[in-house]
Amino acid sequence: MSDISLVDDGKDCDRDLAMRAGAGCRQAFSHLMNRHYDHIHRLAWRFCGKRELAEDIAHDVCVKLARNIKSYRGEAAFSTWLYRIVFTTAVDSLRRAQRVHIAEPSHVVSLIERSSETSPLTPEEAMLNGELWDAVRDLSPQQRDAVLLVYGEDFAHAEAAEVLGCTEKTVSWHLFEAKKRLKFILEATG
Repeated sequence: MSDISLVDDGKDCDRDLAMRAGAGCRQAFSHLMNRHYDHIHRLAWRFCGKRELAEDIAHDVCVKLARNIKSYRGEAAFSTWLYRIVFTTAVDSLRRAQRVHIAEPSHVVSLIERSSETSPLTPEEAMLNGELWDAVRDLSPQQRDAVLLVYGEDFAHAEAAEVLGCTEKTVSWHLFEAKKRLKFILEATG
């Protein structure tokens, strides 16, 4: 197993790499890490908002992934399974750090949709985008998690529900409530 000769076709390739990694192929595990590390780090940063903590969370995820790759059965998309690990690791890390925020967010709701676009942002938009994620982190945990997965990671509601361990309707409700909350605060400060 010295050569990985898989065609990069996304989910199926990830599933095959994960199965090979679970069987002990270090090269397959390395390919998975190279492919997904940036996503792991980005999601960790969106949860915590601090570079150093995001790096710690991403490192912890990589360690957990190495330990648990054998448990991946391919029933869900590898990315969904991986994001569940990132999600639980980030939440656990935030709980350990006892980061309970009560601050009132006051940012633009429409930037949620803009944050997942690939077009470059102006410096002003980048600043608001950073402030937006600060505000999202101040939402209730359920609202925050739904927003991070659906708008930050471009998950479908069904995928987010699978990661969060709830129904699609629950994800939709949390998103609705998050938008309503952010809109209310925006109107109060504008």
